[in-house]
Amino acid sequence: MFTEDDLLPLSGLQHLAFCERQWALIHLEQVWAENVLTAEGRIMHEQTHDDQTETRGDIRIVRGLRIHSLRLGLVGMMDVVEFVKESRELNGSSRKAAIHLQGFDGWWGPIPVEYKRGRPKPDNCDEIQLCAQAFCLEEMLNVTIPSGALFYGRPRRRTEVVFDVALRQESEELASRLHELHRLGKTPPPVYSKKCHNCSLLDTCKPKVMGARSTTSRYIAKSLREMGISSPQKSGSDQ
Repeated sequence: MFTEDDLLPLSGLQHLAFCERQWALIHLEQVWAENVLTAEGRIMHEQTHDDQTETRGDIRIVRGLRIHSLRLGLVGMMDVVEFVKESRELNGSSRKAAIHLQGFDGWWGPIPVEYKRGRPKPDNCDEIQLCAQAFCLEEMLNVTIPSGALFYGRPRRRTEVVFDVALRQESEELASRLHELHRLGKTPPPVYSKKCHNCSLLDTCKPKVMGARSTTSRYIAKSLREMGISSPQKSGSDQ
């Protein structure tokens, strides 16, 4: 269990799932650059984080809900949580997936909903972020949440995400890795791939240039070791 002082931003999980170097540049070095993609995403989240609630029939909609998990050491804010009223009386194990809402009758099952500006991604970084949000809600509300939803702006479509064993395990492992990298406090070297062109930090990271330098340095060091020559040590001043 973590303390409140140990909590790290849940949003960092998506950055970490995309690229460990991106996470470190943003969360360790406090580097940020906005492009069209991040600007559209920021505007969309500002519109959902307005801290309002409303009821539409049997759905109670809560926006901007602050969440945390002391078990995983995460803190963040939900875009939307939908509490859907159960149409039947619950009993036994089925009650674990629903709660009572103050001022409302019956049982209500929470569904975390995250809004994304673009299209579904080829990886599962969005699903991991949503699953971590579900972990927080489960801990705070003492419920079991079987699924959530991602709403993508292009196309305007809602996609269900089932929180199965594999996704839960991957999300927990990534949360553990998040705290490990935070303790180390070091920014990983760049590794270039095609996805780098979708990163707003491309010009800052320079994965092609910096990655080539890192590869060259490792090659030289390895060659020297094979010849039985120690690598020259960097000194505090140039000679």
